[in-house]
Amino acid sequence: MKAVLLALLRCYRYAVSPMLGRNCRFVPSCSEYALEAVERHGALKGGWLATRRVCRCHPFSGGGYDPVP
Repeated sequence: MKAVLLALLRCYRYAVSPMLGRNCRFVPSCSEYALEAVERHGALKGGWLATRRVCRCHPFSGGGYDPVP
């Protein structure tokens, strides 16, 4: 499951993300965060951390530096 999720995230980063531009309010970007979270914590916990992060990435969020725990 982890390998499939990582492959999907990499496809997103190289195929879709360049068309959207750099709009993330956080450092590292949400896709970089998701890749690192899944690599470190596995598909379940890493996926949960990535989902929480994407939900916090909105216009009313302060953004800033937010590393993977």
